[in-house]
Amino acid sequence: MTTSGRVAIITGAGSGIGKRTALLLLAEGYAVALAGRRLDRLEETAAESGAGARALVVQTDVTDPAAVDNLFDRTIEAFGRLDLLFNNAGRGAPRADFDEISYEDWKSVVDVNLTGVFLCSQRAFRIMKNQTPQGGRIINNGSISAHTPRPNSAPYTSTKHAITGLTKSTSLDGRAYNICCGQIDIGNAATEMTARMRSGIPQANGSVMVEPNMDSDGVAQTILYMDSLPLDTNVLTLTVMANQMPYVGRG
Repeated sequence: MTTSGRVAIITGAGSGIGKRTALLLLAEGYAVALAGRRLDRLEETAAESGAGARALVVQTDVTDPAAVDNLFDRTIEAFGRLDLLFNNAGRGAPRADFDEISYEDWKSVVDVNLTGVFLCSQRAFRIMKNQTPQGGRIINNGSISAHTPRPNSAPYTSTKHAITGLTKSTSLDGRAYNICCGQIDIGNAATEMTARMRSGIPQANGSVMVEPNMDSDGVAQTILYMDSLPLDTNVLTLTVMANQMPYVGRG
């Protein structure tokens, strides 16, 4: 399957993994709708790509159904179809003992990390089901936290476990319409969100240690690989991680 001329939507495209993935896909000839809350960061991504009209900037709050509708409507108006949705937007909550997690922090993480992914996936599913040729691919940003939690991270960990269920349900329900859905579980990609790892973060045994990072361009290459496969092939789950991070083993 060639990738040039394909159409993608990337949420959280103004920084980190979303930005690196957007720049790579645009360099490969995709048309990409860049979605996120910070308009200035989205515009920076578009300008850096040099892709001109193939980079569509749409300021979007994925927790707002009307904003999500606007994102998908503008993408179809500009490009005519949708081949790939990368559900990348996400957030964490301040570290806190389980009994001190506020309702507001819990809800804000669930709204972005789970409800936002559902809203975007539902719109993408509807488009992919009804377009010609039928089908497309949805890739959800899970996390290694979809398998193993960090201390004091119940809101984030819960949503990432839930993404696994949503991914499997979307994959199953999409079979009849040539829609593939997979999950990429990322560990310690170097982004603004993981910068604190360089000064040390708490471990399950109570210690604090510096954790290695990996270049986030490796994640972008993995997204490109997943979407380069024909639609009779789905990568349901894939883990890409810093090789020396303390994930595989006892802690």
